[in-house]
Amino acid sequence: MSALLEDNYLTLFEEMKKSPEKIFYRGNPLLLERPMVSIVGTRKPSQYTKQMTADLAHKLAKVGVSVVSGAAMGVDGQAHFGAGYANTVAVLPCGVDVRYPMVHREMLERIEAEGLLLSQFEMGALATNWNFVIRNEVVVTLGEVLVVTEALRDSGSMRSVAFAQKMGKKIYVMPHRMGESDGTMDLVKEGHAEIIYDIDLFVSQFGKKVAIDNDPFLKFCQENPEYESVLRAYGDKLSLYELEGKVMVKNAKVVVL
Repeated sequence: MSALLEDNYLTLFEEMKKSPEKIFYRGNPLLLERPMVSIVGTRKPSQYTKQMTADLAHKLAKVGVSVVSGAAMGVDGQAHFGAGYANTVAVLPCGVDVRYPMVHREMLERIEAEGLLLSQFEMGALATNWNFVIRNEVVVTLGEVLVVTEALRDSGSMRSVAFAQKMGKKIYVMPHRMGESDGTMDLVKEGHAEIIYDIDLFVSQFGKKVAIDNDPFLKFCQENPEYESVLRAYGDKLSLYELEGKVMVKNAKVVVL
């Protein structure tokens, strides 16, 4: 059965040009409460891009990140597959009851059962050219950052880049050889994107965020509270976390490391 996202989730879509009044879903909406990273790219990726996309998505999922993509062939499918279907959000250009593209029918059924399908479009709605534009905007708005693993200059992925730029989101790309992925390499040359040279290092920034979100003590300390206030609230944990190297006391305040 399909349902509408509750109003508290609709705040996630406020950066869109026209914030949707309703979003249909099938699956697990709790995935929207995790940190999210959007991954997009060409429908005809190189073998290198397929491997790097799946590896990136897998490592993000391992630290508790929900991987968001558009369920299209190519990079999108690799992102969903790499993350594992229980850790991915697929945004559709059609109703959540429609299996599009058909080549991904089995994947979409697995995501519905284990992950999350989202759509702005009514049940039974078919994919249209304009729907793809709206789908791309939703994919971008959900992610804290946008990763474009491969894209040509005139590709649809560059429309996603434009959305990310308007929303002020950081854009990341993969390194490529000369003559490959000219769209993403242009972004780097123009200073609009940053290259992910080390996937583990890139992923680590989100792992720290997940650890903080899942630990009431670290979350309390995230705002660098006064030492005395931490001592009153969590006196039994402060010394332990200092010894473990998770926090430090600096200038009479507690800092998360």
